[in-house]
Amino acid sequence: MRIFNSMTRKKEELIPLEPNHFKIYVCGPTVYDYFHIGNARPFIVFDTLRRYLLWLGYQVTYVQNFTDIDDKVIQRANTEGITTTELAERMIKEYFHDADALNIMRADIHPRATDSIDDIIALISTLMDKGFAYTAEDGVYFSIEQDPNYGRLSGRNIDDLMEGASERASYSDDKRHPFDFVLWKFRREGEPYWPSPWGEGRPGWHIECSAMGMAHLGETIDLHCGGVDLTFPHHENEIAQSECATGKTFVRYWMHNGFVNIDQRKMSKSLGNFFTVRDLAKLYPYDVIRFFILQAHYRMPINFSDELLDAAVASWQRINSSIDLLTFSAKAAPETASSEDETIFEEAVTRCLAEWQDAMDDDLNTADALAAIFDLVRAANTAVAGGRVSKKALLNARDALTERLGVLGLEPTANQETTIPQRILDLVAERTESKKNRDFARADAIRDEVLASGYKIEDTPQGARVLPVDA
Repeated sequence: MRIFNSMTRKKEELIPLEPNHFKIYVCGPTVYDYFHIGNARPFIVFDTLRRYLLWLGYQVTYVQNFTDIDDKVIQRANTEGITTTELAERMIKEYFHDADALNIMRADIHPRATDSIDDIIALISTLMDKGFAYTAEDGVYFSIEQDPNYGRLSGRNIDDLMEGASERASYSDDKRHPFDFVLWKFRREGEPYWPSPWGEGRPGWHIECSAMGMAHLGETIDLHCGGVDLTFPHHENEIAQSECATGKTFVRYWMHNGFVNIDQRKMSKSLGNFFTVRDLAKLYPYDVIRFFILQAHYRMPINFSDELLDAAVASWQRINSSIDLLTFSAKAAPETASSEDETIFEEAVTRCLAEWQDAMDDDLNTADALAAIFDLVRAANTAVAGGRVSKKALLNARDALTERLGVLGLEPTANQETTIPQRILDLVAERTESKKNRDFARADAIRDEVLASGYKIEDTPQGARVLPVDA
């Protein structure tokens, strides 16, 4: 498998540091609100990466943090008149509600910043001892001028930063450089705090991820993943403080997903142009939301619209219907077949599965992987229509299709027939008998009655098939 490494800006073969074992750190949510569709993209994308590596036979240790102490968490808790701990507990539960519904596997470890204070303090102490950090009036800062490699990930150097400085830079009189970033914020009124060698306070955002990542995965991590908006300054600062502390490469491969846009503008809470997954799920099923995200290559931007989500609904239903059709048709198919149709179908399935894996191996190209899925769906529908394919071939295709979808975290709905009311099934059986007896008026009347009950009958070479009208 090859992935695009944001550090080297090229595709590289993905090889774990330890044989057959990948260690992955993914930036998790800041738990002050429900997460939006833009936040959901990295959660879904890198969950899919994890699933694929597991499918390939690798061991994966997957860490995704919760930022449960932060300016936004404090502000929201104060607004609601509750503690940051109470807010975090509530919003972590809400995160899992949506993440579980999106079929995002729970991480092996979900560390919280507030449970990692000792690791954070130890890391800052090392930076202080080595001369990379200093104490200012309002906290402890990392000195970017002490790191000659600062800016490697984002391609920015200190001179570039100064030339493009704006409100992002803090020109506090007590800071040595406007882009020095805070490691430890001294205690302020109305904020949680912890004791430290430099005074009571709380950690900065960047140091939290470094400390949690190294505490659970070691000083060198195979993969660090997140949204492209985190490249600078968050991931840049993680690299600086981690590598200056240990003298080792912090991350071997960096992966960043593109934005989700609204009207070609980045979706974000700060711009107010966002949709929470919770609200979106009132209009579209969670599996459709996941399918929608995976339809695009993870590094490309996605433009969000109702029209595109509606199209995703139809596409996902098409896949589900094909799987149901394969199951249904296999019931009437011969056990074996030696027809040309059988050979053509089996060759098409083999080709589609190979194309699916080639796409996944090529920088997790889920867009092309889904295109291969649809090629398989077309081949299956053609084979069923021909009616000269064996039960074994049909079920093998169905199982292969279901397995590959599962690697994408997409679970097709159960065979619709199992949920059809018995009354409807009895009517369908009566209609079949009516047609055999050439009582077409009664057959048409039954069809209309079934349709009025919310179901439709499809006549296939293998017999009558009943589905809900929206399938």
